[in-house]
Amino acid sequence: MSSLAGRTAVVTGGGRGIGAAICRRLAKDGAQVIVVDRDLEPAAAVANEVGGEALRLDVSVPADVAAALADRAVDVLVNNAGYDSFAWFTDVTPAQWRQLLAVNLEGVFACTQAVLPYMQRQRLGRIINISSEAGRIGSKGNAVYAAAKGGVIAFTKSIARENARFAITANAVLPGPVETPLLDEIRAMGEPGEKMIAAMKAVSPAGWASPANRPPIRHEIPPIRHEIPPANRAPGLRVRVVCRRSRTAGRPDFLRCRRFDAAASP
Repeated sequence: MSSLAGRTAVVTGGGRGIGAAICRRLAKDGAQVIVVDRDLEPAAAVANEVGGEALRLDVSVPADVAAALADRAVDVLVNNAGYDSFAWFTDVTPAQWRQLLAVNLEGVFACTQAVLPYMQRQRLGRIINISSEAGRIGSKGNAVYAAAKGGVIAFTKSIARENARFAITANAVLPGPVETPLLDEIRAMGEPGEKMIAAMKAVSPAGWASPANRPPIRHEIPPIRHEIPPANRAPGLRVRVVCRRSRTAGRPDFLRCRRFDAAASP
């Protein structure tokens, strides 16, 4: 990672777990870190450790987010704050799913909108959104959380497209099971919780990469060739597209395509 000396980084949910580790790494690389958390005590502990600033903030309240962040010169934003409540979807109340969406999705909206104007004015910025493998593949027992994290992935892609002209990048990170207080809550559920963790590990990138969990699949699918019909070609040109599916570390869901430059026909 390049030096972040002179840059200011905001990390939401920075008082514990993944967020605290991100704060430590950003500080190590020279950034001035603002540790944001709804609980001031753990945020202050991390801020003191890294020589940063602690900020008490509930990201699910957009007005508070705007008031706290809109006037700050933020170069790096890490939307890490998250919340989950495990239950079968039929048992989830509207109040519960609104809270899950407010923290995990709308909090990302609010923080991003607060810092983007400064990044656009300086034509530089980095936005990192912590999503989840649950947002990519779904998860039993936390359907609304998975839906929110899937929304974070789509939102990240959209923000990256909108702001590329300002030299602002946006990327999403999709962790699998990580040893955090949230994982301890799942374990506390007993056997159902252990089954959830086992299922998450089985489909995480680490699980794919481990021969003990899933043997690698070695199978080459023949290339798919498609030639554009003559009626659709530009006069005197011929274009051929070759697509090849590849199974990488057990995942048969990547499609690699190459477009050959047009060549003059005989």
